[in-house]
Amino acid sequence: MAETLLREGLKGRNIEVSSAGIGALVGRPMDSTAQEVLRENGFELSTHKARQADAEMLRKADLILTMEEFHSRSVESMAPEIKGRVFLIGKWVNNREVPDPYRLSKEMFKEVHILLAKCVDSWLPYIR
Repeated sequence: MAETLLREGLKGRNIEVSSAGIGALVGRPMDSTAQEVLRENGFELSTHKARQADAEMLRKADLILTMEEFHSRSVESMAPEIKGRVFLIGKWVNNREVPDPYRLSKEMFKEVHILLAKCVDSWLPYIR
C-alpha cells in the first residue's frame, strides 16, 4: 500500500518508487485485502509482485522508507553504508511506526491505509 500511495503522490515527478520486504513472499501479488482497500480509495493497481530486499538494491536507493524500526535496523545490517538514507515512513508523523496488517482484519488494513496516507503526504515536500 505504501508503494502505491507514494507513487501516486509523486506522480508527474521523475522519481522511481519501488518496494521490497524483509520477509517477502517473493513473486506473490499484493495481499487481496490491501488491494480491496486501495481500490475502495480510488487507486488503480499495478501488477505488483513481492520481492526481497537485498544489499545491491538498497545501495542503489536514494531514500529508503521503512514501516518499523526493526525494518530500519534490518536493512542497515544488509548494507551499513546506507544508514543516512534510511528513515521511518512515519518520521514526520512523530516518528510513528506503521504496523503490518498482513493476516489481520479489513478494518486494520483500512486503519493502516489512513496512517500510510498521512505518512506519505508528510514526505512529499521533502522528496525531489
